[in-house]
Amino acid sequence: MQVLFRREVTVLLACAIISVTFSFFSPYFLTIDNFGAILRNCYELFLISLGMTLLMAMAGIDVSVGALLGLCAILVGKLVVVPGIPIFLVFISGPLLGIFLGILISVPVVYGKVPAIIATLGFLGIFKTSIYAILGGRWLSGLPKDLTELVYLPVLGFPLILVIIISVYLLTAFLLQSTAYGVQLRAVGNSLKDAKLSGLAVNKIQIMTFMLSGAFCGLAGTLFVATYRNVEMSTGNNLALEAIAAVIIGGTKLTGGNYSLIGTILGVFLIKLIQNGLLFLGIASLWQIVVTGVIILIILVLEKLTSQFWGKVTNAV
Repeated sequence: MQVLFRREVTVLLACAIISVTFSFFSPYFLTIDNFGAILRNCYELFLISLGMTLLMAMAGIDVSVGALLGLCAILVGKLVVVPGIPIFLVFISGPLLGIFLGILISVPVVYGKVPAIIATLGFLGIFKTSIYAILGGRWLSGLPKDLTELVYLPVLGFPLILVIIISVYLLTAFLLQSTAYGVQLRAVGNSLKDAKLSGLAVNKIQIMTFMLSGAFCGLAGTLFVATYRNVEMSTGNNLALEAIAAVIIGGTKLTGGNYSLIGTILGVFLIKLIQNGLLFLGIASLWQIVVTGVIILIILVLEKLTSQFWGKVTNAV
């Protein structure tokens, strides 16, 4: 926990330093309106990263999350234009499809013993092809405002979308910290073999984790449609890379066994902060992908070096 705490403080300081640095290039960067825009742009990535945190805590991964979000967004976009369908059913259609696809992804991983990265790469191809086949190169655009009006309803002075995000976070935190699932998830991440030998229902834990990740992706797809009122071929393209970066930055290791939900939040904000700053500098969005990849590499190298350093210090003591 001390290591995670150090990482969270480090990321928080990085956010502060980057904010001050970008403020020298634009007087509009350190403004309430701009930070509000950054927070609004965090919604989808935060939900995706929350699921990725659970997956990586059990030493898993899912590189198809962006395309999964795209499929769920298409379903929501198709349903929202159908007359007579209650808006609540439109809203939950995204998470329901996400749960189904999450379970589908888990099958080859759990029962076929296929490495998660290989299985999800396969599903990435399937999902992207499905998106192309459904949309046929066209956008779903100019969608009705019904869903938008629903998720931006004021609740205690805050838009419903923010209440939903906070509620999902609190429920996930409760699940991890106050139920057996959190302990079992870490046990599977630390050693799958030992978890099986101890009698844990490993298959059930893995399926549940992919299911939760799928649900978060589906909810993100619903909120995406509500916010932007369109779905395009490239929807969710870079989200997997950004989510992996946010989770790693936040202190969750690829090797599993630990996690930090607060670290993930800070990691998401740091990435969106950098992307926003690059836009102020007039740098093309293509370079945002490069910057994200470089951040991942730097964090992984630093993590390796610091772990070796603390290992030597511990041995010396």
